[in-house]
Amino acid sequence: MTDTTHATALVYAECLDGKLRRVALEALGAARQLAGDGSVHAVLAGGGPGAALREAAAELAARGAGVVHVVDDPALAGYAPEAYAAAIGAAIAAARPSLIVLGHTAAGRELAPRVAASICGGHVADVTAIDLPDEGGAAALFTRPLYAGKAFEQRRFLPGAPQVVTVRPNNLPIAEPVAPGSEGVIAPLPYKAPPLWTVVRGIARKTGGTIDLAEADIIVAGGRGVRSAEGFAPLQALADVLGGAVGASRGACDAGYCDYALQIGQTGKTVTPKLYIACGISGAIQHLAGMSQSRVIVAINKDPDAPIFGVADYGIVGDLFEVVPLLTARFDTLLNQTG
Repeated sequence: MTDTTHATALVYAECLDGKLRRVALEALGAARQLAGDGSVHAVLAGGGPGAALREAAAELAARGAGVVHVVDDPALAGYAPEAYAAAIGAAIAAARPSLIVLGHTAAGRELAPRVAASICGGHVADVTAIDLPDEGGAAALFTRPLYAGKAFEQRRFLPGAPQVVTVRPNNLPIAEPVAPGSEGVIAPLPYKAPPLWTVVRGIARKTGGTIDLAEADIIVAGGRGVRSAEGFAPLQALADVLGGAVGASRGACDAGYCDYALQIGQTGKTVTPKLYIACGISGAIQHLAGMSQSRVIVAINKDPDAPIFGVADYGIVGDLFEVVPLLTARFDTLLNQTG
């Protein structure tokens, strides 16, 4: 396929706790951009309350998915890669897309290679930017980071083969609603569970809040400088005022100050929020690998020579236990005045 602007695209719309993940809407926006005048399909998979799937399907239809394929089966009540890959496969058979877009989440990273292999397609992972070709030009250009964001590469698909793309959360715009009356249709999709698949009996989650770090617009992160588990309390207060999430460096996790679910860095989560406030974080290379692509970085550290100041847009040299409460009070005042 040489012209992605007239493609049939399929989006795997991932849900979390029965609600669409923001990256699902970002993937839909990318699919609409790449499909151009072509058609856009979406697939929803689950086995929980039907009302949750219907609400998610309605939102996808209102944001430009021409057909929303809903796969509702007990085998999909808990995430299992074999079962969910089969659900996407059923949608592929129904829509016959030339392009498949998923979010670059834990599930998306696992499903995308399976899907690409099953259809003998190409795969570009962790896309942060998409450049469409000029009229009659080459195929679309996909940009993705390398070496923990120290370099970037651009890739194009060879013509003819199906294309599978995962998009990094918080980098592409979400799909905008379509005009009233032009919403897509919602269609149940027949599904047959694979003969052998993983059964998830339960999930034990350890999180620092209700906001997913990978999709948070604002993150307040703490390092060894918080000195204890209780030291995260002022960071949580600031995050609550700003409507953000709390993260941590590996040093803070290794010290037992917080759970590893909060870890940001090369061996933790990669985040790209609009605002990243680093509190008591020295700026080790391992940590910078996970957050250096944040839009605005604010560093708070007592050491004026801390490496974190080398990547920060704004730096505050001071004790986080003095600075963070002052910021919290000031933001609270400002937001109450404007809200």
